[in-house]
This record gives sequence, structure tokens and C-alpha cells, in this order.
Amino acid sequence: MVSAHTVRVGRRTLEIHRPDKVLFPGDGDAKEYTKRDLVEYYRSVAPFMLPHLRGRPLMLERHPDGVDGQRFMQKNTPEHYPEWIRRIEVPKEGGTVCHTVCDDTATLVYLADQACLTLHRWLSRVGGLDRPDRLVFDLDPAEDDFGQVRRAARQVGGLLDELGLPAGLMTTGSRGLHLVVPLGGRHDFDEVREFARDVAELLARDHPDELTTAARKKDRGDRLYLDVQRNAYAQTAVAPFTVRAKPGAPVATPLAWDQLDDRDLDARRWSLADAVEQARTDPWKGLMRRGRALGPARRRLDRLRG
Repeated sequence: MVSAHTVRVGRRTLEIHRPDKVLFPGDGDAKEYTKRDLVEYYRSVAPFMLPHLRGRPLMLERHPDGVDGQRFMQKNTPEHYPEWIRRIEVPKEGGTVCHTVCDDTATLVYLADQACLTLHRWLSRVGGLDRPDRLVFDLDPAEDDFGQVRRAARQVGGLLDELGLPAGLMTTGSRGLHLVVPLGGRHDFDEVREFARDVAELLARDHPDELTTAARKKDRGDRLYLDVQRNAYAQTAVAPFTVRAKPGAPVATPLAWDQLDDRDLDARRWSLADAVEQARTDPWKGLMRRGRALGPARRRLDRLRG
């Protein structure tokens, strides 16, 4: 096994340690992937992924011994990280947290070498940490039933269209879908979360046998949970094009609305092997570059709620 090799990334030369280390063991239909595969994936997907990462504090999910080993959820940036990697000091109760920020390909490749499989991003950016520019609805099915997720996506997307808020669809690489709404960054987290909660509660009221906002699993029955809890200060959501720590290395992948009709679609449709191909189709068509204000949508929502 090779102990290390170097890669050139832009102006930087990075050392990849134990590139042949298996991070995703092959199992049944699941393909085996090594750290070298992870590095090459993140290097290739960087042009599509970085616009969703730049300026955002990250929580890093690291698996140094692969997906079958111990998991580390890392908020603070270790002192041994290179000084050229951007950091942001974020206040917290009783102190601060020094989050890593991924602004370039070299940082993304370095994190892959650190066995960071999954990047969880804030919904706000440096310079406006208390004012999110993304709103996320997480569609969490009661069972592993993607048909339920498809129906819920259309219900949520239909209401958001009625409110004048276009949303992007994304597989989570786990069980469900995220609907991601670009915002203008004018509202604080409390306002955004209250709006998201009111949208979810209206949908649950109109579809009581299918959807729920009950946070406790025992209260959901067989209904899909509309989770809006990520819309809060210091909370995170999986980043577009990030790999998930599951067999076969599934990837959280943006998709176009017409792909929702694809019979082969499920939450793990794309993996480390083919997510770059999907990225090249530009499924969101620049949607995230135009943030929306919530004011007009709030007025429309209040009228619908009666």
C-alpha cells in the first residue's frame, strides 16, 4: 500500500496520506472506494460544489477508518491545518468556535485527505451569519418509501410556487429530499424558521394523512415529517454534492424538477461514481444566484392560512 502521494491543486501541492485506504468497503451491490477515489471525486466536482460552500462555516464529518469506523463531528479547526485554509471565529455561549470555511479546491482536497466524507454547511455566510440566504425543507419519510417523498416534494414545491418562492430539489444521499430556497439574506433566522414552520403546518393541515410536523417519531405514525429545524443559527444541512457516509458512497445531489418523474430516482440515486456527470447538467440552472425576499411570500402565506 502506498503511504503517500502528492497532487497539484492550483498553486498548491498537497500530500495525500494512505491513498489506498479503503473508506467505503465493497458489500453486495455496493462498490469499494478508497481515499484516492474520494480525493479525485472532490477535485472533479469542486467547480460545481464550491459555489455552495464559499463563505459558509462548516461542520466536518470525518471517518479516518472508513464508514465502518468511528465518526468524528468536527466544528473547531485543528491547529495543524495549514494556515492558508480559511477560518471563521463564531461566537457561542461561553466562548467561540473556529469553523473551517472551504473557498477553494485545495481546501476541499485537503479535507478529503483528512477523511472528511461529508460537509455540513451553515445556511448563512460570513458577513451575515445571523441572516440566512438559504431555507431548507427536509422531507423525512416514515419508512424507506421514496414514493411518499415524491408526493411530498410536489406538495411542498406546489405551495412554494404559489408563494412565489422557487426551490431547488436535492437528494440527501440518505432517505429523503431537500427543497432549498434561495433567500436575499434580509431576514434573521427566527423570521425564516417561523416562515418555514408556518408553510409546513399549512401543508400538514391540508394533507393530514400524509404529512406531519411532529418532531417526535412516536407522534408521526406513517406520515412524512416536514423538518424545518435546520433553519436556525448554527444549525447545518448537508452541502450539495457532498458524499454521505453510507455503503456505496451516495452523494447529496441537486436534480431538476422533471427528474422527479424518473422511476429509478431515490435518495441514493447518485454516488461518488456518477454525481459529477449529474452536476454537469446544471440541474438548478442558476436558481441559487437570485435570492428572494420573504415579505411578499409571507403576505401570500398569511392569506392562505386564513
